[in-house]
Amino acid sequence: MPYHVESQTMSQSPKNTTTAPLVETSRLATALEAFATERDWHQFHSPKNLVMALSGEVGELTEIFQWMTEDASRTAGRDPATADKVREELADVLLYLVRLADELGVDLNDAATQKLQLNAEKYPAEKARGSSKKYTEI
Repeated sequence: MPYHVESQTMSQSPKNTTTAPLVETSRLATALEAFATERDWHQFHSPKNLVMALSGEVGELTEIFQWMTEDASRTAGRDPATADKVREELADVLLYLVRLADELGVDLNDAATQKLQLNAEKYPAEKARGSSKKYTEI
């Protein structure tokens, strides 16, 4: 039975229905476009460069967590010692991701919705619950 998104939760449904988007990035994409235009940065915003910048920001986020315990990692977004840096790096990742998607003409809501559907098919709850195995192993 196919899944559809309704009120930001997954539910089983025999038909697809129109629902509010899971991800709405158009206003952010517009703001980033204006930001780049004001600085004449389009010349630098090729998909290749944006992917490399995104990767660098993910690396900076990773560095925050690198030597944390599992428990410490769960509270890093609220811990005064790490919260601001986590927030900044997550924002950087989001900004580069949205800018990249915009440059490539990818609708992130459509991509995320389709990927969530695909993952639901690959990892049916009755088989995947409580397991970290890859879908080819469950």
